[in-house]
Amino acid sequence: MTTTSAARATAARPARPRPRPGTYIAILAVLAITVWAGLGIEFDLTPLWTDLGRGWFIIQEFLAPNWSYIERTIGPFIETLSIAVLATLAGCVIGLGMSLLASRVTTSNPVLYRAAKLFLSVVRSLPDVGYGLLFFALVGAGSLAGILALIMFNIGIIAKLTSETIDAVDRGPLEAADAAGASSLQRARFAVVPMILPNYLSYCLYVFELNIRASVVIGIVGGGGIGSSISVEFARFNYANVSAIVVLLIVVVFLIDLLSQSLRRRLT
Repeated sequence: MTTTSAARATAARPARPRPRPGTYIAILAVLAITVWAGLGIEFDLTPLWTDLGRGWFIIQEFLAPNWSYIERTIGPFIETLSIAVLATLAGCVIGLGMSLLASRVTTSNPVLYRAAKLFLSVVRSLPDVGYGLLFFALVGAGSLAGILALIMFNIGIIAKLTSETIDAVDRGPLEAADAAGASSLQRARFAVVPMILPNYLSYCLYVFELNIRASVVIGIVGGGGIGSSISVEFARFNYANVSAIVVLLIVVVFLIDLLSQSLRRRLT
């Protein structure tokens, strides 16, 4: 290759973009915030290897599950599934209505739109365990507290995901509905909902998966189901029983995930 051709080949290569100064500043800022957070809570990994021996007997019991205890968990597992089903149904229905109010596509009233967005922001600000403790204080221990907690948790997720989907819909059917003189309710029912229905059903299945996991945690704080059994066995130091519950829970969640993924692929 001659010198001229080599120079042309070099000139033809696209210049590699150089990182902007702002990129380095952002990386330094993230590192500084991380260090500040670690120092603020006195983060230290030393107990991982200095204190591990103190809990070794607990680990040994976890490695030897009491399989005979599993038959006593059938009732609590059915209760957990029932809580997840009821909470998913109620939360997804209410969440769909809130998502229609929280989108400018389906809500032309700015006051109603802002109120819906504010309500959903407040709902999402509290985690599922927080709702579990709240409803435990209001209605006492049991499945009702768990259902109400998960309903609030589901409303926040469904409304956010679905409202964002509504904002991105094709405007053609909306313009056709407006030209036909459709009301706001008819516009949402016949133009918007059919377009978002596959994604909405996929979100509902995703929320059901989350509810299976979340209902266990909420049960620990008084929401009923298998979480209550885990809490009781922990209090009694029956770690072999807890280990059996955890193994069965992993199997159940894995099977539900497989079923949910298959259904979501068919929907989308």
